[in-house]
Amino acid sequence: MTKTSLICGSLAIDTIMQFDGRFGESLLADQLHKINVSFVVPSMRSEFGGCSGNIAYSLKMLGGEPRIVGVMGQDSGPYLERLEKLGISTANILIKADSYNAQCFVTADADNNQINAFHPGAMSFAHENNVADAGPARVAIISPDGDMGMLKHAVDLAALNIPIMFDPGQQLPRFNGEQLIDFIDKATYVTANDYEIEMLMERTGLTLQDMAARLEALIVTRGANGSEIYTGGKRIDIPVVVADAVLDPTGCGDAYRAGLLFGITNDLDWETSGRLASLMGSIKIAHQGAQNHKLTTAQIADRFEAAFGYRY
Repeated sequence: MTKTSLICGSLAIDTIMQFDGRFGESLLADQLHKINVSFVVPSMRSEFGGCSGNIAYSLKMLGGEPRIVGVMGQDSGPYLERLEKLGISTANILIKADSYNAQCFVTADADNNQINAFHPGAMSFAHENNVADAGPARVAIISPDGDMGMLKHAVDLAALNIPIMFDPGQQLPRFNGEQLIDFIDKATYVTANDYEIEMLMERTGLTLQDMAARLEALIVTRGANGSEIYTGGKRIDIPVVVADAVLDPTGCGDAYRAGLLFGITNDLDWETSGRLASLMGSIKIAHQGAQNHKLTTAQIADRFEAAFGYRY
């Protein structure tokens, strides 16, 4: 059986700015209806990003076989060249010559809170990229992308009988309860952070247990409090792996999801998959940018053994 993972999602350029203060010190709770603030950001950098690019980067580092299904614009050249040098296929990346790449502008404060502005650009045409053209796969993840594309990919992947990991992320508010329930019913796995799972429950009317009963696994990440995997009628608590440094949270969730996908494609048990995902998040957060952590597969295995006492 193929070990390929289809990575459906955004490909973006991240402009990341660091505010040395705290947002809470500049925002007045009783004046949020008329915000007019400016944050001085002494440092700014540009990074390769987007959910599918980030996930594929970490999955390739683990030794996985990612195949990106995404859309880029007229300014795609440097990103495509980078992916090819990494050995990540660009064959299923659609180029829209009359659009720009998706662009994310991130401002982070001293507590790692973030305020983001996102221009979808070419990502808006995700529905024009036919996921069936990517060929067979062990699993596919539907991560944040153009909303019409996410809906179409779910239908097409279900028809192809490819197991789906649904990762709505920041696109979750764009879907109503009926659409979200349909995503869940088509999916084999759902992953969300603590904020997103609350919104998912509110919009669908489903409890954690309701969702878990419809899935092979429901994965909920809770930042510094670790993560939980609901599977087979039980809850597995996954601890945080202490990071070498806490520098930049951008892309940590994507690195975590790469660990899950590697676990699925290599038939690891859920506790091991979750622990590997936790390790990947801790490795990422110690580096600036979503795609600048660089370890060999052997180094990752060594770190896993050091953290958990056995090799995956």
